[in-house]
Amino acid sequence: MSLNNLRPPRGAKHAKKRVGRGPGSGHGKTASRGSKGAKSRSGFRFKRGFEGGQMPLHRRVPKRGFHNPFRVEYAVVNLDRLGEVFEAGTIVTPDLLRERGIVRDRAKPIKVLGRGELTKALTVHAHQFSASAAEKIAAAGGATTALAAAGTEAGHAE
Repeated sequence: MSLNNLRPPRGAKHAKKRVGRGPGSGHGKTASRGSKGAKSRSGFRFKRGFEGGQMPLHRRVPKRGFHNPFRVEYAVVNLDRLGEVFEAGTIVTPDLLRERGIVRDRAKPIKVLGRGELTKALTVHAHQFSASAAEKIAAAGGATTALAAAGTEAGHAE
């Protein structure tokens, strides 16, 4: 086998439909477009979502609720998970959480929630803390530092 005798497999290539080339071609006169109507004209394109004149789906489906464009989605970490993964005295940062695989999404800011108990003194840097998480971290002898998320006001240390 060499480059000069490579061929596509049989049946993979089809002859191009040559439309509007006379009656002998089998696609003559109206060039397989039928007669009249928008689809027979040159330059015709369906609009996005057009369903042949039927009321399109995006107009049939009722609109419900409200989408807040300023909503901030957080990557959530619970205290019980921090207690499992980190040793006492560790400074837990967002980069460390991502490195250890606790948080996967790099774009989302991190919020620490208070599920479970924490027995180790950890210094936790995150973008947000629930009230119960901050209490439990302080009760275990640790500290919390709120970071400024992109596009928000600067956080404060507690």
